[in-house]
Amino acid sequence: MGPGLIWGLDFSADGGATSVARCDAERAGPFRWLHLNLADYGTRQWITGSDALSPQIKELLLSPDTHQRALVDGNSVGCVLHDFERDFDVADTDRVGALRIALTPSLMLTTRLHPLRSADIARSRLERDGGVNGPAQALDLLVGAITTNIADIARALSHDVQTAEDAFLDGHHAPEPRDLLRIRRRLGQIHRLLTDMRGVFQRLEQDEELPARLLPTVEKLAQRLQSIDGDILSVQGQLRLLRDEVDIQAAQRTNQNLYILSIITALMLPATLVTGLFGMNTGGLPLTQGPHGTLVATMTAAGAAGVTYWLLRWMGFMRR
Repeated sequence: MGPGLIWGLDFSADGGATSVARCDAERAGPFRWLHLNLADYGTRQWITGSDALSPQIKELLLSPDTHQRALVDGNSVGCVLHDFERDFDVADTDRVGALRIALTPSLMLTTRLHPLRSADIARSRLERDGGVNGPAQALDLLVGAITTNIADIARALSHDVQTAEDAFLDGHHAPEPRDLLRIRRRLGQIHRLLTDMRGVFQRLEQDEELPARLLPTVEKLAQRLQSIDGDILSVQGQLRLLRDEVDIQAAQRTNQNLYILSIITALMLPATLVTGLFGMNTGGLPLTQGPHGTLVATMTAAGAAGVTYWLLRWMGFMRR
């Protein structure tokens, strides 16, 4: 049974790329990139029997553990990085998948269980801009595809926050809390992904066994991830300010409604006392025999409310 090869390319010294039909096909250049489906049982068998990978790298590729990490074994490097999965009809989802990488001087092996966005971006760049000339450039291209996807998502989220903020400041409808919560959740998800990925490359940067040809690329990637994470933190801060302003406006609206309700209650209290007094079914109740008792009682209630209103204004409770 052959491995589940999704796509493969051989790169010549002059940067040309040749498609690979089988993983064990004769090489057409000094560097090969294979992208495999890890859900295929043949892929696992092929990795287990491969002579190009060390036992530690094989274990990393086949392990069920999906947390982001890296290891250096001689002249080979293995990584587990996170990326957003895609569906066949949806390019962007909020599901995070693991991309497993094995990098040797002559081979770049990437595997995944579910389709990932970065693989599509990397393949399109290779077809558009040409090939790579070694493991450092291949790693740069792959992680660059991941960061490009994340940067696009971050720009879309930033645009959503700015649109909601402009609508709020212009006096239009306040943004829905569930929409802001969705943005906050996605920003937090991206921030955690970038933080862990940056930690992977920082540990690689400090690893004394890391091949010297990869060190400049690892340093550059760590700085790039830190820059993108800074943009995410900026959007999070903007969202936090918007949430605070929305909450303050909601609290002010609630306080204003309670204030109006309190004023109405204070105005109606004396009138309620008067109507309650004249509504008692007791002997000797005044105004029960005259023809204008109801009118007098009504005027008394209105006068009591008027006196209460004047007292509230005099005491400074009636604000404009």
